[in-house]
Amino acid sequence: MKITQISVFIENKSGRLYEICDLLGRNNLNIRALSLADTSDFGILRLIVNDPEKAFTLLKQNGFTVGKTEVIAVEVPDVPGGLASVLKVLSANDVNVEYMYAFVEKSSDFAVMIFRFDEVDKALDALEKNGIKTIEGVKIYGI
Repeated sequence: MKITQISVFIENKSGRLYEICDLLGRNNLNIRALSLADTSDFGILRLIVNDPEKAFTLLKQNGFTVGKTEVIAVEVPDVPGGLASVLKVLSANDVNVEYMYAFVEKSSDFAVMIFRFDEVDKALDALEKNGIKTIEGVKIYGI
């Protein structure tokens, strides 16, 4: 099941990350997961929030360069080798992971990871056929 991730391009300078988090917080947008990658000049902040459409519009209206990307939330067994077992299925099905990051909450005996794939539908098919559970957006946004 696909979920919407918000990506924000921000200058690599003091206070910019605060501005985004403060803006989201003042507008009742709760960050559920995030990843921040940087270069010398800018950063890419990837966010899963409780209302991605509202966040996208708000950030755009406030002058941020923002995009939307389809990602997948996957339940990964929370045991040694759990992530490797999921990656083995993806590798065996020739699915490339572009990037991934952890979610803020645990789901029973599973960790929740956010994956970005180059072929989302192919990844979903491989995961489903191998009994690996994905989590729908409605559930993720509401956690």
